[in-house]
Amino acid sequence: MRRPAAPTAALLVTALAFHVDMLLYYLLVPLLPRYARDLALNPMQVGILFGSYAVALLLATFPVAILTDRHGRKSVMLWGLVGLAVTTLVFAVSKQYWLLVTARFLQGIAGSATWLPGMALLADHFPSESRGKAMGTAFAAANLGVLIGPPLSGLLDQHVGPSAPFLLGAGLVALDAAGRAFLLPEEVQVRGPRLPLRHLLANPVIRLFAGAMALGSALWALLESTLPLDLDHRLGLSPSRIGLCFAATALAHTFTSPLIGRLSDRIGRLRVLRMGLVLIVILLPLPVLLPKAWMVVLAMMGLGATASFIMSPCSPAVADQVERQGSQSFASAFSILNLAYSVGLMLGPLVGGALVQGLGLPWALGLCGLGMGSYLFAVRHS
Repeated sequence: MRRPAAPTAALLVTALAFHVDMLLYYLLVPLLPRYARDLALNPMQVGILFGSYAVALLLATFPVAILTDRHGRKSVMLWGLVGLAVTTLVFAVSKQYWLLVTARFLQGIAGSATWLPGMALLADHFPSESRGKAMGTAFAAANLGVLIGPPLSGLLDQHVGPSAPFLLGAGLVALDAAGRAFLLPEEVQVRGPRLPLRHLLANPVIRLFAGAMALGSALWALLESTLPLDLDHRLGLSPSRIGLCFAATALAHTFTSPLIGRLSDRIGRLRVLRMGLVLIVILLPLPVLLPKAWMVVLAMMGLGATASFIMSPCSPAVADQVERQGSQSFASAFSILNLAYSVGLMLGPLVGGALVQGLGLPWALGLCGLGMGSYLFAVRHS
């Protein structure tokens, strides 16, 4: 059986790796009440358990990026797979809180060793004119993991047993291992100088799209932290229906991500970003103003597509800038996007929560939409 061509193999491996990573991350979400009950966890301990992933991701981002640019994509991805296997096994046998936190922390490191070399691998094998579509497809695979991970884990836990989600996880890690071991293409000969982070940060286009990535992740975090209470109090939606609203948002983001990535290949990254910033001003206040649940779902799907307009051009735009400088320091550049994404996740709920408390939700979302849309002034001068 012939192996696929190197670009196809790179896309298959990366899409599978991103999908498995996000699905494993979200397997824990529906299991949390049982862990909290069995281990008598307080809210602070639960927050530490979830926050340990983000802390590890942030701490590992720059070291992993440097290793990836120095020693190649394949070896780092394979070591990341080892970490992923270890975390799955630790979760399966954990009966103590400190073991769960350790596993979650290791999962964050393994995630960094999956995402950074995976994105660099795509940048290596896809030229600028098709890079957006390839990266958007990989992001769509990741979003699919977000979409199906929690309900699948809950169903397995309820109808098969508490170990079933982790057995599923072990099977997915084995599938991911087969992909990384047998499909990863040979290393591309690294061309050009290695660009230090300070040099990359001095590039105004990289800074611009890092800011856009922070806005995109802040949008997701803002919606997740504010809308569920409104949908409960104002429209009387049950938890399952609220979950379906967010599932519709994720589904819209999943399907539009590769399409908008391809659009950015054709008409330019900045033009697509501008479209997203205009859309966010119009759409962000709508979910709390519309009187019917089906209208809210449509608005949230529009916001899912808006997130694609903002986030899908970011990675290919940054890769383009690195390539134009005669370098392949893609992982180091993507580490800046990783950092920006994490900052957005942290700031979105904080800023949104403060505005909601002071002004109420409709005004808060309206002001957030205007604030995010004002990024158009930065884009206009680029």
